[in-house]
Amino acid sequence: MSPSVPLQEMIRAIRSARTQCEERGVIQRECAVIRAQFRQSDNGGRSHNLAKLLYVHMLGYPAHFGQMECVRMIASPRYSEKRVGYLGAMMLLDEKQDASLLITNSIKNDLSHSNQYVQSLALCTLACMGSAEMCRDLAPEIDRLLRASNSYIKKKAALCAVHIVRKVHELGELFAPAARSLLSEKNHGVLHGAVVLITELCERNPETLERFRKTVPDLVQIMKGLVISGYSPEHDVAGISDPFLQVRILRLLRILGRHNETASDAMNDLLAQVATNTDSTKTAGNAVLYETVLTVLDIKSESGLRVLAVNILGRFLLNNDRNIRYIAMISLQKIVGTDHNAVQRHRGTIVDCLKDQDASVKRRALDLSLALVSSSNIRSMMKELLLFLSSCPPELRSQAASGIFNAAERYAPSQRWHIDTILHVLTTAGGDVSDETVPNLIQLITNASELHCYTVQKLYRALLADISQLSLVQVACWCIGEYGDLLIRGECQETESVQVTEDDVLDALETVLQSHMSSPATRGFALTATMKLSTRITENVDRIRSIVSIYGSCIDVELQQRAVEYNALFKKYDHMRAAVLERMPVIEKISMDQTNGVSTGEPIKNIQPAKVKQVEPLLLQQPANQVCDLLDLLGGSEDTLQPGPVASLSINTVNTAGGDLLDLLGGLEPVALTPQAAPTETVYEKDGVTLTLACEKQSDSGLMVTLTASNSSESDISSFTLQAAVPKSVQLHMKAPSGDALPARGAAKVTQMVVLNNPNKVNLKMRIRVSYSSQGSAFQDTVQIDSLPGY
Repeated sequence: MSPSVPLQEMIRAIRSARTQCEERGVIQRECAVIRAQFRQSDNGGRSHNLAKLLYVHMLGYPAHFGQMECVRMIASPRYSEKRVGYLGAMMLLDEKQDASLLITNSIKNDLSHSNQYVQSLALCTLACMGSAEMCRDLAPEIDRLLRASNSYIKKKAALCAVHIVRKVHELGELFAPAARSLLSEKNHGVLHGAVVLITELCERNPETLERFRKTVPDLVQIMKGLVISGYSPEHDVAGISDPFLQVRILRLLRILGRHNETASDAMNDLLAQVATNTDSTKTAGNAVLYETVLTVLDIKSESGLRVLAVNILGRFLLNNDRNIRYIAMISLQKIVGTDHNAVQRHRGTIVDCLKDQDASVKRRALDLSLALVSSSNIRSMMKELLLFLSSCPPELRSQAASGIFNAAERYAPSQRWHIDTILHVLTTAGGDVSDETVPNLIQLITNASELHCYTVQKLYRALLADISQLSLVQVACWCIGEYGDLLIRGECQETESVQVTEDDVLDALETVLQSHMSSPATRGFALTATMKLSTRITENVDRIRSIVSIYGSCIDVELQQRAVEYNALFKKYDHMRAAVLERMPVIEKISMDQTNGVSTGEPIKNIQPAKVKQVEPLLLQQPANQVCDLLDLLGGSEDTLQPGPVASLSINTVNTAGGDLLDLLGGLEPVALTPQAAPTETVYEKDGVTLTLACEKQSDSGLMVTLTASNSSESDISSFTLQAAVPKSVQLHMKAPSGDALPARGAAKVTQMVVLNNPNKVNLKMRIRVSYSSQGSAFQDTVQIDSLPGY
């Protein structure tokens, strides 16, 4: 390649290169020639060589060696060289490089040049790469040019002032007076620059914003002139007079009218005029209308004007351009909370957008559709959303399912409708729902006592039809375990009665246990359901015992542990099995700011005796948003408990009936150790039952508590159990009791040992629940111990 190859020839040679290696060779040879010529002092082709170097830079190759050449060419008196030098400075230099400081003086001199085009080059360069230091040094020159008589220079100076304000905020006050005077200009370029500069000043300084609110009438007049002006070929874009300037003015009016009724009233008529007179068939017109809508919705506008703005967005939804439909839905999403009724008028159009082929439009339509759901349209909207869920892309299923769950929980017309809706979602997209779905549905079913038979039959059918939806299978197994007797009796009047035998139910659960699609958690649900059926059916208990025993050697540790515990219930504690496996009580849903079932800020309340059902201590999986402490023994504690995810809430409660269930794999006998010198206090005395408590300090944080119960009444007491709870930060372990029977007249006592570990030294409190049977009736009471004796 000849050293004098012109720019066009170099471009042609680079483009004709067949490989990247060949292209690099061409560029390396040309760069070597350019370097050599830069070293020559009397080089006549300097601008030509720098232009070629800039093209090389555009291709992504190193061109930093041309920076100093740019500085020299900017200082040249020739316009042709100065023009390429400034272009090179804008491309090769930035404010972080020291070489940029070398051109500050040249820019200052050129800002005072007699040629407007030289001044323009300096203004453009400063606006492009001027550093904070350069802006401070040259700001007075820019302010002087803003007051010049040349419109060409003033519009360039206004845009340069915008860059200076962004770099050095405190210099905004310098340009405010000149910016105000530019609004009286007729030149559209100057007006555009002035509006951009005023917008920048108002956004950065509240005092300047208040000052420029006085210019609202002037801006309204300028805008009216653009709207009602006739055809102007210089500024016309698709029949719209200077839409760029209109958009800028509307944006500035939005800033000036925000939170100000006076300014908003001054522009209401103008906004109505723009909204009704602008052609919406052109892209330029839609741009102006969209900016008008944003302004109307952001200022303190009249209600009729806001409805007009929403209607414009509704027309946008019918546009063939997906981009316009997308921005319309984004805007409607922002105002659906404040103008809900106005947005509701376009509900049909919004729902139709769910069928759009574009994924982003579908996502926005889904968000907006979920926001439009209310108690008055819940049935019709849910029908559309469920239809969308059945055919939506996989990436939207989780969002759609979550939104449907939230809407159903807020606006469900009935519990049956609520349950049917959630089951429909689980059947359609059970693999895409969140982890909280299963416990939420279980809590809902538990509370709907009159629908237990209907729900269990519907879930049983769903389980037979499809076991691939894990969330559905887990809920179905739970319901079958709880209400399997209702399923077998088939006494539901709300659905067709289906004859289901005990073998059919156990076959379904065995299918879940043996399926390769079942997760360990799902198998745990099925195993627990199978075990619970042992107290609800009569003819297949041996089959259940066989199923449970198989999983005693399962490779999954959790499943193996539960199977071993269930086998122990069959063998060692069969007399307790019916009480342990009876139905779950109604579970009250709590808010996220509660700990262990109660708000942490409430004072302790006196607990009245109440008869409640025996709770189930062997839960497969605690629901994420339900009370993990089903006994609620710490209700109303003043102790501040550490907040955390509800799924991780735990409380130390142990059912002591029949012995320590934690010791199912061992043969440890209960040992009653009563400290000789430990102080004793009577904590409970009622109906002949007396409970005393003694404490013995084992270590700095350890404490041994001995509970001793006696019966002074005339009747024998059986099934005597103690349950205890302490604050969450305290570790509790209850040893096996000495027995579960209290003979009359104090003939014998029951002793229970409790080991406490209080590493955080919190104020130690304890709640004890006393449960027993006497003369065929079950009794239960709770005692609050605010301080332990001797601790």
